[in-house]
Amino acid sequence: MTKTTHICDLNTCFLCRNCLKDWLPAIAANRENFVVKKGQQLFKEGDNVTGIYFVYSGIIKVHKRWDQEKDLILRFAKQGDILGHLGLADTTSYPISATAIEPSVVCYLKMDFFESSLNVNNQFTYKLMRFFANELNESEKRMRNLAHMPVKERIAQALLSLKDQFGLNTDGYLNIELTRQDLSSYASVAYETLFKVTQEFLQNNLIAITGKNIKLLNEQALQAMTLEKKV
Repeated sequence: MTKTTHICDLNTCFLCRNCLKDWLPAIAANRENFVVKKGQQLFKEGDNVTGIYFVYSGIIKVHKRWDQEKDLILRFAKQGDILGHLGLADTTSYPISATAIEPSVVCYLKMDFFESSLNVNNQFTYKLMRFFANELNESEKRMRNLAHMPVKERIAQALLSLKDQFGLNTDGYLNIELTRQDLSSYASVAYETLFKVTQEFLQNNLIAITGKNIKLLNEQALQAMTLEKKV
């Protein structure tokens, strides 16, 4: 990462949106901005916890080692989102990694200042608690899907989740470009399985693919795949 004089607007990130207005000058005095190239890591699993990051622009993937050969992408962080907050737990190291999937700019705050922000800004602390609760809920859903949802349905769910988070571009494609490897890691399936299933989706006119761009041609059919079967 490269430190930059880029000045954020003090209005975009999760902290700035929810803190006291009188606290913004303190954030301005303590923040550091970094440019992150595509493929660069902000931090990796096992690194010592030093602070918290907020995404000012770009997209960062949050991932964890699943085994010696595979990564599991837990979520994607986009403009305004928080990263490194799991370092708030009773641990000295980050339990996950964060890597830019496109050129990005992040805002960094040292942990001691961030903890001061929590003590001063009650609304932000409450919103962060709600964020943790929602994240835990999503993690539980993903674990349930890993255990019970067949691979075809997991891939359909991954595509729908990307559409919900990032929307569509002007050409109707998902507004995020992912490598097939990243998509397979997000859907928690092997790369070979992803290739086989996406070919089936293409043949059945459920999706269209141009390069790294994916279009959902039959969203209703994809949604039907993900519905839990009643016993």
